Amino acid sequence: MNDEISKNLSETLFVNHKQAKETSTLTRYMPSSEERLVTQREAQGQAWYRNLRRLLWTWQGVDPIEMEAVFARIASSTHSRSEEQWLDTVMGFRGGNWAFEWTRLGAKYRAESATLTNEPAAQALFQAALCYSIASYPHLRNDNLASQARILAFETYEQAAKQSPYIVKTIEVPYQNRKVLAYLHLPNTDNPKPAVLVSGGLESLQVDMWRLFHDHLAPRDFAMITVDMPSLGHSAHWPLTENSSELHQAVLCELAKLPWVDHHRVGLLGFRFGGHAMTRLAFLEQDKVKACAVLGAPVHELFVAPQRLQAMPKMYLDVLASRLGKNGVDIGSLAGQMLAWSLKLQGFLANRKTPVPILALSIEGDPVSSLSDNRMVATYSRYGRAKQIPSDNITQGYEQALDLAIKWLEDEIVA
Repeated sequence: MNDEISKNLSETLFVNHKQAKETSTLTRYMPSSEERLVTQREAQGQAWYRNLRRLLWTWQGVDPIEMEAVFARIASSTHSRSEEQWLDTVMGFRGGNWAFEWTRLGAKYRAESATLTNEPAAQALFQAALCYSIASYPHLRNDNLASQARILAFETYEQAAKQSPYIVKTIEVPYQNRKVLAYLHLPNTDNPKPAVLVSGGLESLQVDMWRLFHDHLAPRDFAMITVDMPSLGHSAHWPLTENSSELHQAVLCELAKLPWVDHHRVGLLGFRFGGHAMTRLAFLEQDKVKACAVLGAPVHELFVAPQRLQAMPKMYLDVLASRLGKNGVDIGSLAGQMLAWSLKLQGFLANRKTPVPILALSIEGDPVSSLSDNRMVATYSRYGRAKQIPSDNITQGYEQALDLAIKWLEDEIVA
């Protein structure tokens, strides 16, 4: 796709959204819950509606200087905001709006790709796809600007894959009268590869995982299969339920039919709520999984402590409500519904151990994934291990956790 076609696509997607609803206003709450959120907002004094995932986005491939420049343009915008306290709530697709600024950075990378060839061109396109994905963040339902940004993210990712020296295949797995769309990443097709099935959280798309493959899995001659969580991205047709692993399970069971994958050597890697799904899958499909690693996965404590969920910032509550398809949200009722998500109450972390070795990791002070959750996972996994990474240096801590997870998978899968 040349620059002019790309420009026309962007204009077609966004032209009718100058007055699109701003992301932070999309989720409706019952009056008592709305009052609680206003009180919380005033008490916490947060300057941003979104959680700014600087470390993660930098690791995934965004230049940190350009990222800060985006944040500066958003913060300094003089356009009207839906909530004056929150800098990232500029209304309409214009300067200072979250989707506008990140889409603009994506377009910059995309334009750069046209001046390059081979892998450098592919890398620029992968960076563009990541920026379009961030433009959609946190990927709420009925967010028109986010929907258009996601279209650009997936289209650009597939274009990047064609220019990459690696092979990326689109896999369609039949499930409930539809098809789960997953990406299979291969370093080459010389022989069937050991593979890692990867899932991000409720605020991540599968196109965010390229750096994981490029830097960590491809050099080890591993394949990577990515799947969006239910209710998100290519998996948006399925509602999110406490059966968080259903789509990943369908894909896992399809791997035996793929000639490029050694289905006898498959590992699982999950981040945040994707870790919930991967932990669950390590119990459900013990014969199909060699090892599992999860980072920052909530599996019990968050779901049985209503006060923890109720204290979450509005963005996280909006994400949960969006994934569950809720309108007119009552926070107390939402907290009660999340009880069903506890893997202990579901019976997985309460009875027999899984023979699948699971490494459960979190960063010290993580409000979502506790050390007690990690230890519980390790207890009910034969040869399981729990580790908390010190938070005194978050950047090093994240890299340390990721390195541990990849090494764990490599040792267990190829053993």
